[in-house]
Amino acid sequence: MSQGNSQFFQSFSFSGGSGTQNYLSDYASIKNGSYGKLLRAYYGKGNSSTTEASGTKKRTNTLDKILEEKKNPKISKQAQEANTNLTAGLSNLKSSVSALQNDKTFTDTANGQSASEKVVSAMKNYVADYNSVVTAAKRSTLTSKTAYVANMMQSTSANRDQLAELGISINANGTLQLNENKLKEADVSKVQELFSTDDIMSYGSKISSRLHFANTTVSTNNTNKTDSTDKTDSTDDTGTNNTTGSSAAALKADSQTMASDQLYERVKDADGNETDKYDIDKIFAAAKSFVGNYNRMFNTAESSANSGVLANLSQIKSNTAKNAAALKQFGIHVDVKGRMQIDEDTFKKSDMSQVQKFFKNYGSSVATHASLVDFYMTTNANAATGYTPAGAYNVQGSSRYADFI
Repeated sequence: MSQGNSQFFQSFSFSGGSGTQNYLSDYASIKNGSYGKLLRAYYGKGNSSTTEASGTKKRTNTLDKILEEKKNPKISKQAQEANTNLTAGLSNLKSSVSALQNDKTFTDTANGQSASEKVVSAMKNYVADYNSVVTAAKRSTLTSKTAYVANMMQSTSANRDQLAELGISINANGTLQLNENKLKEADVSKVQELFSTDDIMSYGSKISSRLHFANTTVSTNNTNKTDSTDKTDSTDDTGTNNTTGSSAAALKADSQTMASDQLYERVKDADGNETDKYDIDKIFAAAKSFVGNYNRMFNTAESSANSGVLANLSQIKSNTAKNAAALKQFGIHVDVKGRMQIDEDTFKKSDMSQVQKFFKNYGSSVATHASLVDFYMTTNANAATGYTPAGAYNVQGSSRYADFI
């Protein structure tokens, strides 16, 4: 493999350059044939009827070789090793998170081992496995897995203060560092709360969710591959999900409807005069559609590897969790997985003026983020090129993230 091609694929790892955007652009060009046409035009330039057969054959062989390398790229041994380590590390990290979500970890045992000792042991495993995953992700080419690692790191950064209380700090390169003495002095109930499975917005629940999808993405047994072969079944050739896009677009429309004045127009009597009554059935139908599309979008989009999708889903879920009590007053319940259910009787008995007031804010927010989910899913905006220590993507390809490696 030529040095240029090697550098091309090294830039596709997380060094903070513009390699990923170049890769996706080249990949699309290869698929639609424009890349081949360009090369043929280049290597065919200057040809005439006097061109020797040997020269033509040489140009053809060179062209075929370049196209073959573009279509079936090779990656370094370092990247292959990172791919293997990442896959194994994600599985190990899932197990260490499960230990911190297990009630038995937080109780004393008959053999004399205290809950504090068990928590320290479990946390040491978690930090070690977390660091292994982050380290491997920096060099891995399995971007449909590393996208989840980025989101996992964002969640860690968002819980920086809570983790610090337990003796866990975030290093400049995104890995974790554990102060065992401080953890031993901490209340184990705080650790249990941080990793609670009862709260869908807890740190542990978010990490577990990202690991679930990272471990279930479809990939080949050969680690000498890039992300073009590392996709879920619901993802098409462009890395987008049409079902998710349509559900997100429908949710955006429903959210706007629930916030609109037209939906809450008063019913008119036989003489055309406005009454003080609402068209309850019409409003309920809109609310039911909102709930249905909300659930459909999350059911399909949560398995996305697109950082833009995941970030906006997180915003919607967080906003919904904050407004769970208000939604419940209108008969809309949010379960532990973040999905909604609507009770028709409770909703229809609600004060529609309050429903309208609520959705003016909440519905508008959901519409904004659903629109962005739709955008990212339908435009394949998954061209991130690097991570910050907080797990954020360097979408613009800025060199300020180069130190992360």
